[in-house]
Formats: sequence, structure tokens, C-alpha cells
Amino acid sequence: MATHSKAFASRLRSTELYRKCDKSTFAQNFFERLPCTIVTKVLSFLDAPALLSISCVNKRIHQLASDNALWKNLYVSEFGKNKRQNPPPADGLNMKDHAAGYWKRLFLSTVEHCDTMKWKQLLGHVSRLTHLPSRTEQVLRDSRVTWELTLTSKSGQVCTLEQSRSQFCKTSLTLCWSGGLYLPNYEEISTLQLTGVRRIELGRFGLKKRSLMAKLDMQPLTKSAQVIGQDRLVQLKLLQPGVLVGLWRGQSSVAFFMFTLHFHKLMERSTQGSAACPYTEPIIKPPFDDVDPDYGLHGYQVHVALHNTTCELLSESFSQLFCPKDLISEGFIRLTAISRTDLAQHTPVLGSVTLPWQCEVLQGSVEEAL
Repeated sequence: MATHSKAFASRLRSTELYRKCDKSTFAQNFFERLPCTIVTKVLSFLDAPALLSISCVNKRIHQLASDNALWKNLYVSEFGKNKRQNPPPADGLNMKDHAAGYWKRLFLSTVEHCDTMKWKQLLGHVSRLTHLPSRTEQVLRDSRVTWELTLTSKSGQVCTLEQSRSQFCKTSLTLCWSGGLYLPNYEEISTLQLTGVRRIELGRFGLKKRSLMAKLDMQPLTKSAQVIGQDRLVQLKLLQPGVLVGLWRGQSSVAFFMFTLHFHKLMERSTQGSAACPYTEPIIKPPFDDVDPDYGLHGYQVHVALHNTTCELLSESFSQLFCPKDLISEGFIRLTAISRTDLAQHTPVLGSVTLPWQCEVLQGSVEEAL
């Protein structure tokens, strides 16, 4: 009788342990015990987004979900009928000729290439006013491009901020990052790194590609920073053209950072570089008849846009510009709008000039910012 009671108690404990066992863990262990051929056969019924999702389960599933045979079939079925993609022949390739994951990388790179060709076609529409791509804002929004700001302190701590706000103008984009108490002190920041982040949609799965746009050494910039305005809460400092930092008055705490990015090659700079290297623009030499032997450069047009964060102050184009030959240095010319020493060339601005700012729940307007 005692023997039957012990056996019953043992079975009862095993049943309780089985009930307490997580079903997902049990299923995962069962899946792990399956042979690789069976798992690969099951994975062959999945599409590309599903394979990318299931590859995040563990190392073994990641290796099996990156099998060349799976991705080769997906690649040929997706791009084989499109002659513009020029896919390799499906029957003439040996799997042993390529390393593991080759067809997966080829599939993803082709998807990215197709997406790139779409936005390059949209950027072909040029504005007659600014001579810049007129659909830059549309392309950036449709491609889900965002920007990250990475701060590295002198002690080695890294803090990555997602953009708080963005504002498009005719020729530029203004980005702002504000983190309140999470931002390090101004004197403790060693480097600033601006990175473009592009999300490529593949079904329900999104691929993120990062492109380094700028890496600033804060030590020389901190010494040469100019105070361009302040109010009772915030002091604005100009680190370099297009880069502003707002500091809380009487403190060294950072309220926000502001970057102004010009539309010229903005999509390329935000997406075509790598996480470690920025995009390198191809060198295009001017036409051979661009420089007149006697008069220098001629036939150029310049568009000037002046705006703050709320409205446009000035937008004007100047055509048929030229430059004397003696002012050309290494293929570049310097345009001087007005002379800093001759006050007679300055046009007085009527009214007060302010620069509105906003940080989390606070907002203000810095006077005499220009």
C-alpha cells in the first residue's frame, strides 16, 4: 500500500512540475530537438519578413534561417521576373560557391537598392526657385528617415538622443534634441555625433540603417563658441554655423541642441553613409568653359533664405552672378553679402528680432539673436 502511495505521489509531483513548466519553453525545447533538415523544411514555407523575425530567437535558428537555399529561392521568386535587377540564374549556381548568408545579404541589398532608386527618381524634380530637389521633405518623410544625436562625455559615457522636433523650410531642415535632466553638463561633453537613421520596411519587419553625418570635437568648439542671445531662462551659443546649443541661465546644464541641415544631398548624407563613415559626395568638375579668361566665373545663381523657427524672414534669388578671376582660389569663391566694417552697407531691421525656442514643457524667445 505504501509502495503504491509513493508511486502515485511521484506521478503527481511530475504532473505538477509539467503544469508549472512554461509552454513556450517546452515548445522551444521540442523545436530545438528537431533535426536541421526538418527545421529548414519548415522555414522554407516562410516569407522574408517571417525569416527575419524568427532568426532573432536564438543562434541555431539564426543560422538555419540564413540558409542560402532559402534566400536564393526568395530572391529568384521576388526579383527573377524583373529584368532590371539582373538576378543570377537560379539553376546555374552552386550553394558551395558562396559563404553562409550570401543570398540573405544579396536579397536585403537588392530591396534597399530598389527603394533607393524610387527616392532618387523623386529627387530628380528640381525647384526653379532654389535649384534644389523640390520633394526632399516628401522623400525624407516617406522613407522614414530620422536623426539621432550621440553625446560622449569625457569619462566615456555615451548618451543617444532621439530627435524631439523637426521643421522643414524651403532649403533646410532644423532638428532639435532636448532631454532635460538626462543631458550631461556642457563642459563634460567630449564629442557630438549626428547620425541619420533610415528604416526600410520589409513587410512587418523593419531594417534600420545608420549613416554618420557629422562628428564634432567639443573641446575647440566650446572655447570658440559665441553667445548670440539670451533670455531669463536660456542662453544661446553658436558652436559652428548650423549648430546651436541652449544652456540654462546660471548653469552649465544643456537645455537643447539645434542643428540646421541644408537640403543639398541631404537624403544621401542621411542614408548612404555607414555607421562609422559619412557619405562621400562624388567630385564633379565644372564645365571646361566655366571660367572666362578675363572675367572668371559667370552664369551662376544664388538663392538666399533667412528664417527663424516660426516664419520666413527673407527668400530671394539672384541670377547671372559672376566672380573676377583673381578671387577664385582652388576652384572656390567666397561670397560676401555685406562688409562687417562698413556699417553703411547694413540695412536696419524694423522691430525686434527674436528666436523662439521650446524645451519639453518650457518655451521662450531669445531677443537680439541676430
